[in-house]
Formats: sequence, structure tokens, C-alpha cells
Amino acid sequence: MSMTLKDVLARYPGAQTFKFGDSARMSAELLALVRAGRKTATCGALRDYPAGSLEMPAVGRRDVALEWDDRPAVVIETVDVTICRFCDMTEDFALAEGENETLEGWREDHRRFFERNGGFDPEMELLCERFRLVEDVAVEG
Repeated sequence: MSMTLKDVLARYPGAQTFKFGDSARMSAELLALVRAGRKTATCGALRDYPAGSLEMPAVGRRDVALEWDDRPAVVIETVDVTICRFCDMTEDFALAEGENETLEGWREDHRRFFERNGGFDPEMELLCERFRLVEDVAVEG
């Protein structure tokens, strides 16, 4: 049975929606890592989360990650939220993002991502979120 976004949001009241990455290809790759259990963390530039914004992850809240075409993909539950400067990123968190084998690889990929999306500074603050996969709600076919 296929679930629409409306169905998913009815099941998870208060959930926010978001997309991983900044392209269809990156989004699909990151969702695959979440589904495989390899990606249990994500981060974004703190500047993209104005104080009090609903997009700010909240511990215990369940949110819906969307496919690039806005179909619901997975439901995650935020388990931890911290703020960390890019230059202070830990290897533990970087590896929990599941995209790289090393902290150096994480730094290179994320520097390029932030350069494409609003600018990069080694001391920029990142909103770091750890999460767990609650449900895969992707529509088959």
C-alpha cells in the first residue's frame, strides 16, 4: 500500500519535512545510507536555521525525509542535537554521517557542499543531529 505525504504526516503529528543533500543524486545516495543503517547523523550550517524555526531538529521529534521529488522516503527520530564549529568536527560524528571513511574526506566533501550552499568558513557553526530510522515509508513502484 502506498503512503502519501498526507498519510505519513497524519501518522506522525508535528513532523517536519526535509531533504538530504542538494541534488537528486546526492539525496538518493544519502537516503540509501540511512536505509542501510550507515547514516545516523547529519549536519547543516547553523545560519540556515533561524532561531525558533520549525526546521530546527528537536530531540524526540520524528521528521519525514523526502525523496527529491517530494514523495515521503523515511521517518527519522532525532536523538541528539549539538552545535559544533566546522574546524572542531569530531571523527566520531563525521563517520556517523556515513558518507566518508575518514574525517579528512568528510571535511573535503562538506567544504564543497557549503561553498555551493551559502558559503564556507572553517569556523562556521554547524547544527549537528544524530537520529535513528523509525520507518521506511517509500512508495514502491
